[in-house]
Amino acid sequence: MATVLGTYGLALLVEHEAGLRVDSVVQAVVIASALGRVQRLFDRTDRLLACAVLPCAAAAGTELSTLIQQHPDAGDAAFVAGVAGAIWVRRFGARATRAGTLVVLPLIAVLVVPAGVVPAGGHEHTAWAAVTALAAVVWGTVVTWTAQHTGLVPRPPSAKVTTVPRAPRRRPAASTRMALQMAAALTAAFAIGRNLWPDHWAWVVLTAFLVCSGARSRGDVLVKGAWRTLGAAAGTVVATAVSGQFGPRSDTAVVVIFAVLAVATWLRELSYAYWAGCVTAVLSLLYDWFGQSPGDLLHTRLAGIAVGALLGVAASWLVLPVRTEAVVRARTAAALSGLGELMEADWRDGPAVRTARARFAYRVEQLATVTAPVRILAAVPAPRAVSARWRPDPFTLRSVAALRHCADPVDDLTDAAGSAPETLSADAAVARRRAQVAAHALAVRRAIGRRPAPPTPAETTPRERFRALGTVAPTDRSVPAALAALDAIDAQLDALGALFTPPPTLTADASAAAAG
Repeated sequence: MATVLGTYGLALLVEHEAGLRVDSVVQAVVIASALGRVQRLFDRTDRLLACAVLPCAAAAGTELSTLIQQHPDAGDAAFVAGVAGAIWVRRFGARATRAGTLVVLPLIAVLVVPAGVVPAGGHEHTAWAAVTALAAVVWGTVVTWTAQHTGLVPRPPSAKVTTVPRAPRRRPAASTRMALQMAAALTAAFAIGRNLWPDHWAWVVLTAFLVCSGARSRGDVLVKGAWRTLGAAAGTVVATAVSGQFGPRSDTAVVVIFAVLAVATWLRELSYAYWAGCVTAVLSLLYDWFGQSPGDLLHTRLAGIAVGALLGVAASWLVLPVRTEAVVRARTAAALSGLGELMEADWRDGPAVRTARARFAYRVEQLATVTAPVRILAAVPAPRAVSARWRPDPFTLRSVAALRHCADPVDDLTDAAGSAPETLSADAAVARRRAQVAAHALAVRRAIGRRPAPPTPAETTPRERFRALGTVAPTDRSVPAALAALDAIDAQLDALGALFTPPPTLTADASAAAAG
């Protein structure tokens, strides 16, 4: 909220001194409200990139707002192309993903200001929008840097940790599919919204965007769409009941808007419903501030929210859908790749071992994020014919449980490697067991990709294990601890292998013998 309030104060100053319209202030607040959260993941290069990308995007957003008012069809097409393009660039990596997020922020601000309440202007305000956006980036950087260095917010993981191996693609990339889904949803939302509610079409478009944005799979968009729709509807009803107490241009309404934004920032991590409800309540209060009667528009807003949600879910399910099973398989394989990197790391290189452990933990949490909505779908009672289309396969939920059970053994293993790196690196039994676990992880990865498993290294014999334990000094327990941790990890890999490995098929001779 410090980023939002600072940017709001600066935008008010610029509006007063430069004679700008109130939509410039709204755009600045919308940008700052999302920028404060997005910047937590930025490194130095990302912040420099934001200083170049966001001002240009803000200037483009100002021009787009004018274009939508003067030439609606061209403006709608430009909006759809801008949002879809910002999603498509995610195919180029994490940095491009964050740049695309910055591009979208000013475009969404176009939907916030009610149509017709601000007259269409020329190009004289475009440069000021860029200046305000640049100031928001600088101020947000200062606030985020201070919060991270004082411990108020955690520092983001390094790029070495968040890097995910690229899988071979046989279909369009996920970013391409998501971009096409968003384009379809927004196009339908503009067409239906402008025909049914010519003065309030933005509610349909904004809801379709919220439902489609960030959807990782069909199950994910279904759960998030339901939560966001329910939250948005509840926020609209509550805000409509409250906003009638304020008059147009009321200072009290502004205070309430910022209070609701603060609550939204706090509740965002708990549920999408809270976030959607608070954001929709802010929009209702803002419309009341502009002088639109909240009571007369309640049914229109609720209908627009419902239509937008249906369009968002339909686009995600019908336009090149991303199957939940495919996402779970990809995330599980990425986590196993991180586990294999830990097994193959030089244990005498402490930073490399710690990075491998952090990378594995990060990928497991990414898998947990994907499967969280699926847990909700699994708990929803429904007829068998309906639930068969959305209920998860057994491996969908069990895979994340098995990998999370590896967390403690992985920590024990890396702690042992950190305490006695030379001893573990020189121990033959530990080295052989590491190779076995690495090969086992690779075999499960290949099973996930439905490929044949590689040859398995010879197992450690009981005599070798006894010799390794017998040669350890009484005060040095690193070797037994490492072997125990490797055994625990291998047991979880057995559980994963049972989930993803198809059942064996009988050969012709075996089938004949069984029949006889």
